[in-house]
Amino acid sequence: MNPLVKKNQPVLKHTKTVTVIGMSDDGCLSLTSKAMHAISKGQVLAGGARHLEFFAEFEGLKIPFQGKLSDVIDRLEELSYENNIVVLASGDPMFYGIGGLIVKRFGLDHVDVITHPSSIQIAFSRIGITWNDAMMISLHERSRTGFITKIQTSSKVGILTDPERSPQEIARHMIAYNETGWQAWVCENLGGVDERIRCFTIEELSRVENTAPLNVLILLRKDEDKSLPPTIANLHEDAFAKRIPHKGLITKREIRTLSIVSLGLNRKSIVWDIGTASGSVAIEAAKIAYDGHVYAVDVDTECVKIARENAVNHKVDNIDIVEGLAPAAIMDWTVPDAVFIGGSKGNMKEILDVSLEKLTPNGKCVVTAIAIETVQETYQYFKDREWNAEMIVVNIARSIPLAQYHRYEALSPIHIFTVTKVERN
Repeated sequence: MNPLVKKNQPVLKHTKTVTVIGMSDDGCLSLTSKAMHAISKGQVLAGGARHLEFFAEFEGLKIPFQGKLSDVIDRLEELSYENNIVVLASGDPMFYGIGGLIVKRFGLDHVDVITHPSSIQIAFSRIGITWNDAMMISLHERSRTGFITKIQTSSKVGILTDPERSPQEIARHMIAYNETGWQAWVCENLGGVDERIRCFTIEELSRVENTAPLNVLILLRKDEDKSLPPTIANLHEDAFAKRIPHKGLITKREIRTLSIVSLGLNRKSIVWDIGTASGSVAIEAAKIAYDGHVYAVDVDTECVKIARENAVNHKVDNIDIVEGLAPAAIMDWTVPDAVFIGGSKGNMKEILDVSLEKLTPNGKCVVTAIAIETVQETYQYFKDREWNAEMIVVNIARSIPLAQYHRYEALSPIHIFTVTKVERN
């Protein structure tokens, strides 16, 4: 048994070898002798139509990738008991490719992967830029949601595209968030006879009319010395537009930081923000959960408008901000890993009922409360249901000028309740 095969990994005992071969647009020319030998010994050859065209003389069964990929793999599994299977893929099959699916289905003992440089590797080589420190993003048949948020943390990005998420469409999305300080390289038909490499500004790229369907987009930040943002933004309230200019409907920076730390977020977290007001908590959560998503709600029309503007200004696109009254407005949201409740409009019990029911195991729910009545209601809710709530009260005083001196001005005390969802008898 191969030691790299996990104990719970499915292994088909009677299969013959499945070989996954990475290749480029030059077809057979860059394939190794090992790859060509595997193809010559195969009885079944599977791959995209353009890959299969390179092997017109193959005498066995050809299976094109059409329809649902899972159905194709099911068919290959059926055939694998009596046949050697060869699967053709673009570039490195283990880099956003079919290789991982094949290994998972057939087991590593039955799969041989013959790799090839990925299209992103080739693209970086063509423009003479190292790629070991680059962020890699695949938008091929994937949503672009969170793309803007992700690239804030890098100065070098390699992107796999598709016709729907084309370089031009990506550039237009970047312009919508004022994320234009990049040099864009479009690398088309890499390895093919009609290979083309072009460099644009983001504005220029948004107006380009013709790019080949097979392309890689590389983004290089113009200001290479731009410091990357901190993990927790800790932004001052003045960094956000708000409904009331002076103090505003906004979670104060110190409370926001404590609350976000208490939520225990990671890059893939799904977060709910109920009573979002200016959207400050939702936005900072979205920056941390750049591979996740944030759902935010507020009953006030103007607050929702301002929160959406703040999301654009702070360049986060993995966030949905809706107008409505919780809990009715949150019933269809994706199951959360973390819930922040900053306002309830008198529906605290109902909101907590829904939030705690939907919350994933070990997920966190954080409630902030100023009004004494809200503090009492929240405390009583957790006490009655025997939730082990961590409770703190935070008193903050900030320095303000007083002639040539300074004095402290106290802010309203804030109660923060934090609970972790655990299995209950």
